[in-house]
Amino acid sequence: MSNDFQSHADGTEGDEAELRRTIDKAVEGLRAKDLEALEQLYTTDVVSFDVEPPLQHVGIAAKLENWSRVFLFFETVTYEVRDLTFTVGEDVAFGHAFARLSGTLKNGAATSGMWVRVTYGMRKIDDTWLIAHDQVSVPLDIASGRGVVDLEP
Repeated sequence: MSNDFQSHADGTEGDEAELRRTIDKAVEGLRAKDLEALEQLYTTDVVSFDVEPPLQHVGIAAKLENWSRVFLFFETVTYEVRDLTFTVGEDVAFGHAFARLSGTLKNGAATSGMWVRVTYGMRKIDDTWLIAHDQVSVPLDIASGRGVVDLEP
């Protein structure tokens, strides 16, 4: 995993390290297909703007349902995060990165997945950084109205 972590605000090094650990735990949870581990990383009222409909998924149950659907398609999951950058405040932080979900599908076919843009909204609750919002997107080719899924960071 190539996590280039940078801070662009006056947050403490401890907060920066904890934010990175939260995202690393998400990567580990996805690779292990462990919904219980993932549940510990989100606020209960998380709002997710994912690549699949509807426009938003609200609450931890909806977020976990998204991941559950992914796990139905994949026998093995690989998840990568690149160029992760955070801006850190006292109890709120935001970050952005590129991410790719790939692996082996249930039918045995390997897929290299696609790179997406991801934005994280984080909140510090009881001294723990949690994901309160995430947004995943692909660039749009305006002329065709289609997502562009073959780009790489």
